[in-house]
Amino acid sequence: MNFTRLEIPDVILCEPKTLSDDRGYFSETFRQDKLEEFLEFSINFCQENESKSSYGVLRGLHYQTNPYAQTKLVRVLQGAVLDVCVDLRKDSPAFGKYIAIELSEENKKQILIPRGFAHGFIVLSNEAILGYKVDNYYHQASERGIAYDDKNLAIDWKLPPKDIKVSAKDANQVLLKNSDLF
Repeated sequence: MNFTRLEIPDVILCEPKTLSDDRGYFSETFRQDKLEEFLEFSINFCQENESKSSYGVLRGLHYQTNPYAQTKLVRVLQGAVLDVCVDLRKDSPAFGKYIAIELSEENKKQILIPRGFAHGFIVLSNEAILGYKVDNYYHQASERGIAYDDKNLAIDWKLPPKDIKVSAKDANQVLLKNSDLF
């Protein structure tokens, strides 16, 4: 597996090696020892989640506050999404900046999003199934969100606004300037 630090260096692109032939393919999608060697610290995933959504569904931008913040390792099992993470660490030089990367079943890319980031995605294909590991359990009272359409973030979601479908909860999230920060 290859690991690359992105524009915000704590966000890591993980690219598994895939062996293909006329029968199909094999890919080692996770190696904790290799990831920890790259990160130079331990990470212990304790929960794995799966999400299925149709074209235009935007989920996010979500996070949990301390002490329930989560590191996430996100990948797409079917379809394609634009995956976005926003740096909420108020002392970070990248505070308020975001990374957007296409994850798909074809490119098999994964993204490691550390604690202190909000996360969201929009489905670019007819439907998509995401799987993601987290290093802290879901804690409803600690769940927070940032408005996906916050003009100060200016995220390009790659789809026309008329095609974007959000939940009532996500349509009413706060602006970054009004959020609980790390």
